[in-house]
Amino acid sequence: MKGDETTSRTAQRRYDRQARFYDYMEAPWELLIYRGLRRGLWAGVQGTTILEVGVGTGRNLPRHPSGARLIAVDLSPGMLRHAVRKAGRLGRDVDLVLADAQHLPFRNGAFDAAAATFVFCSVPDPVAGLREVSRAIRNGGRVHLLEHVRARNPIVGKLMDWLNPLWVRLTGANINRDTVSNVARAGVEVESVESRSLGLMKLIRGSARRAGAAAPGPVEAASEALDDVAHG
Repeated sequence: MKGDETTSRTAQRRYDRQARFYDYMEAPWELLIYRGLRRGLWAGVQGTTILEVGVGTGRNLPRHPSGARLIAVDLSPGMLRHAVRKAGRLGRDVDLVLADAQHLPFRNGAFDAAAATFVFCSVPDPVAGLREVSRAIRNGGRVHLLEHVRARNPIVGKLMDWLNPLWVRLTGANINRDTVSNVARAGVEVESVESRSLGLMKLIRGSARRAGAAAPGPVEAASEALDDVAHG
């Protein structure tokens, strides 16, 4: 557990350092590629209670489904401060919570669905984080992910492996993860995978399947989820 906490704190510090400039650094990619991909991901997110993992500076807030109860978490206090301000400007009713994806402070089956964009490249143990996401949503609930992944081309893939240690130190993100395999390893049933940007981006949709799992009702789920945060 101590090593896990240390790597999480390292990731937290990296994103805290970037928080002030993050939107500016990402702006070209956002305009050229990410904006449309985000739109496509969130168009398929449905449910009464929805969890966003890794809300960051709040890039996805405009795309949150109307009428749903949204709870969004992030590891970085610096990123969350920007998300809070953005939610205020947009008039979005979302509960923003400081939390580690590897240790989500919610009861089993508290949500109908979960979504994340470009998050599990930076979670220290992505399989542990994905298992937590699966645990936090109801049995049969949907998981929606947008991730950049290791290239299948052997030469490009090897180059990404070589660059990855430096890239992680600079940005906090791994560029060579096989997130589709990690989703399956976490016990999430992969239902569809769409490749974008020459296969470097994957839109992954799946569902949580747990034998004997019982899901709370939607109102109770949202209340219980926040109660867990409030009372530790």
